Amino acid sequence: MSYRNPVIPGFYPDPSICRVGSDYFLVASSFTYFPGVPIFRSTDLIHWEQIGNVLDRPSHLDLTKTGSWSSLGVYAPTIRHHEGRFWVITTNTTDEGWNTFFVSADDPAGPWSDPITVLIPGIDPDLAWDEQGRCWVHYSGVGAIGRCQIDPLSGQILSGPETTWSGSGLQYPEAPHAFEHDGMWYLVIAEGGTEAGHAVSIARGPSVEGPWDGAPANPILSHRSTDKAIQNTGHADFVQGADGSWWMVVLGVRRRGITPGFHVLGRETFLTPVQWSDGWPVPAPLELEMPHDPPRRGEDKRAAIRTEFDQSALGPEWVSVRRPPSEFSSTSERDGWLVMQAGDETLDMPRPSFLGRRQRHLQCEVRARVDTGSAVEAGLAAYMDESAHYEVAVRGPEVLVRARIGPLSQIVARAPRPSGYPVLSITVNRDTRGPDKVALGYQDGIGNETVLAELDGRFLSTEVVGGFLGRTIGMYAVDGSASWNWFEYTGSDV
Repeated sequence: MSYRNPVIPGFYPDPSICRVGSDYFLVASSFTYFPGVPIFRSTDLIHWEQIGNVLDRPSHLDLTKTGSWSSLGVYAPTIRHHEGRFWVITTNTTDEGWNTFFVSADDPAGPWSDPITVLIPGIDPDLAWDEQGRCWVHYSGVGAIGRCQIDPLSGQILSGPETTWSGSGLQYPEAPHAFEHDGMWYLVIAEGGTEAGHAVSIARGPSVEGPWDGAPANPILSHRSTDKAIQNTGHADFVQGADGSWWMVVLGVRRRGITPGFHVLGRETFLTPVQWSDGWPVPAPLELEMPHDPPRRGEDKRAAIRTEFDQSALGPEWVSVRRPPSEFSSTSERDGWLVMQAGDETLDMPRPSFLGRRQRHLQCEVRARVDTGSAVEAGLAAYMDESAHYEVAVRGPEVLVRARIGPLSQIVARAPRPSGYPVLSITVNRDTRGPDKVALGYQDGIGNETVLAELDGRFLSTEVVGGFLGRTIGMYAVDGSASWNWFEYTGSDV
């Protein structure tokens, strides 16, 4: 009766979780992708369904001021349920500063309320209500965790802000979550930075205001300087199961290849059970294969996805960069097709006409059928950010493969365009030196596959690109109208 990590694979970092009855709800960071803050539901903590996005309309989220760095935007949301209502608090970081705000909803699938701002000097905000019904926000300040009491109706700060705990002495104390257990309050944080030194530490006190006493075993979870398959572990949140058991969600990465190791899927969400000893939580060792039985189980349907674009709206897993997909795409304009009305911005620019979904497996195959219409170029892309992407595209009479690596952009292969509506493909396979190889090509009219180029996946990894993101794979168009008949993703970690 085991389960496999990660429980939410792909670029879904900074998990926060709550339970309502027998259902669990989880949110994750989304940075400069729109819609923002994906929200998932599960009945067993293992199999998660995305039921929507918390920030799904322009009045929720302005990403136009996030400049050219895609790792700005929406950081570290927290989800809580209080008195029959769901609450999510997060921060939109831009070139102009930090905007922390919260939204609420009766139904976690939405709609969510308009945002209410909280003027705190930090990021990674948390919400907690104490026994007196007071609402507290903990956050990551400069070198310490801060705290303030707020009015949850207006966002007004009622007391504070003030420093409440500085952690165990590692760098970057951040990602606070406060919760109560057996008459004591606990404050779990991340320390050590979100790279190889990442760790989970915790303190306890008699009230949500402390004073805080750090756990003798801090950090209670870290994979730094180990050979474990999961690395960079941190940013944890706790939940008590419907059966009374305790669990912890935590982000981590799956690095591969030669030193220093490379991860391409971003920071993913992992799960481990928790026991209590002498009033302290003790997480079980975090592994890819976990020999533990969660509260309930279900069927895993994550491996194969095909989208026919015959629905009135796109599913919640589809995202674009810095703007709503509805600004440039529609499934109602042409029956059975997704139509993109693209401007002249390319994938090198901040607001491309790109519609993608996260790569969620170490190996995957992606195919899509395109009618280029009036577009100057239309194709499939494996995308990290404006400075790092590979694409296979139809442009005029040819199919081409282009690689953007930092300041360099080059067409690396060309072939005559096949007749009809071409099927473009991106295939990600294992590699002995880097994390993977990315093969880009097309199919002819009778289904024969042609690989135009096979590129090193290291250049689309976080270790090379920098920042906090993982890969997305999707469709794009430039300067004109292009249509997509279907999109197919098949993934495997074997």
